[in-house]
Amino acid sequence: MLGMAGTPGLLFALLFLVLLCAVGQVSPYSAHWKPTWPAYRLPVVLPQSTFNLAKPDFGAEAKLEVSSSCGPQCHKGTPLPTYEEVKQYLSYETLYANGSRTETQVGIYVLRSGEGEASGKSRRKRQIYGYDSRFSIFGKDFLLNYPFSTSVKLSTGCTGTLVAEKHVLTAAHCIHDGKTYVKGTQKLRVGFLKPKFKDGGRGANNSSSAVPEKMKFQWIRVKRTHVPKGWIKGNANDIGMDYDYALLELKKPHKRKFMKIGVSPPAKQLPGGRIHFSGYDNDRPGNLVYRFCDVKDETYDLLYQQCDAQPGASGSGVYVRMWKRQQQKWERKIIGIFSGHQWVDMNGSPQDFNVAVRITPLKYAQICYWIKGNYLDCREG
Repeated sequence: MLGMAGTPGLLFALLFLVLLCAVGQVSPYSAHWKPTWPAYRLPVVLPQSTFNLAKPDFGAEAKLEVSSSCGPQCHKGTPLPTYEEVKQYLSYETLYANGSRTETQVGIYVLRSGEGEASGKSRRKRQIYGYDSRFSIFGKDFLLNYPFSTSVKLSTGCTGTLVAEKHVLTAAHCIHDGKTYVKGTQKLRVGFLKPKFKDGGRGANNSSSAVPEKMKFQWIRVKRTHVPKGWIKGNANDIGMDYDYALLELKKPHKRKFMKIGVSPPAKQLPGGRIHFSGYDNDRPGNLVYRFCDVKDETYDLLYQQCDAQPGASGSGVYVRMWKRQQQKWERKIIGIFSGHQWVDMNGSPQDFNVAVRITPLKYAQICYWIKGNYLDCREG
């Protein structure tokens, strides 16, 4: 049986326990400590009702970054949303390739212990901090290999990350400005870097004249998109950035290795307190740019860091590599989505951060359901 988390107190008691009750963690001060993926007991986010909406006008200009005046301390001081508010934020819009649109309202549930386990599975925005620490990734041997091969380019100008056979995770602002969909979203495409050969060559097994001249994008159309209502309803206020994520479903499989999503651990549990991501920064056209940096601050929904980045990188999947105890191997997972640059008023003194949206237990449950279509496949974060 699924039990509904019917009160604000019960819901947030659940979320608190989900965050803190990681199974079998070894102290980070142990001599044999490995940064290990925590095991979470996850909530369930399920559709309750879906209804049709009018077709959008696709009139918004694409924004390659978002801004907010609410910084870490502001977010930490914001009252927790009620259960009904969280349900509203996690409800979502789906846009289809033919321009039709639906809204789906959701319920949030607690899977009781043991159930389902046997059968389930106009300030100048400064985004470079001191010395530019970004690395352009050159050569097909790197660009076509994991994890760099999971980064893709959206036709609206942003970056996305392959998270399943037909799914791409990106930032909501890349396709929706909080009020309507951006121009070009109805014919949204996802670009995959592939080598462009001289003399008509098509592969490494051809004659020696088939030498890659440069990389080019091969494009796949998007079948549908999902955007949480927390972004659509909240873009004009401080909670909007918390829900700056979207999932794209492609019309056909991409046939590349993808990176799984995971629940974002606390920053102190990240290896070296550091995150990584790759994107298509606008100041380096045609190049995939990799960077890593330390997390400076965090809230329940956001990671604040000073990774060097430029517009175009937003929507990139933020990932870390940690030890997977069950499989006894190291594994990279997407734990957030790079949203963009933010100027924050810190006691009257402006300070700038780059901000990533954390994949919380509830967001994981939602995104995983969008991908899998079955909550029993979303029990492990």
